[in-house]
Amino acid sequence: MKRLIVGSMTTLEYGEWRSKRINDNIPELNSEGARPMEEYLQVIPSELEIIKQDVERRNLELEKKIERLVEEKVHLRLDADVQKLVI
Repeated sequence: MKRLIVGSMTTLEYGEWRSKRINDNIPELNSEGARPMEEYLQVIPSELEIIKQDVERRNLELEKKIERLVEEKVHLRLDADVQKLVI
């Protein structure tokens, strides 16, 4: 029975390179330009959504203005009625 004993068949440089390597196909992560995951997951509203929000905001403003005008109209009618009674 013959035995064959073989020593290390790699060089020291290869051994160092192999120990520093993470994986054959996966490069090390560089966190310099990394952004938080929340930035990637933010929902950006479409142009239609932005227009819809703007229209809703304007509608609320106009409704408030209409309410003020109705109140002013009521006060003016009351003032006119009081003046008619005084005359």
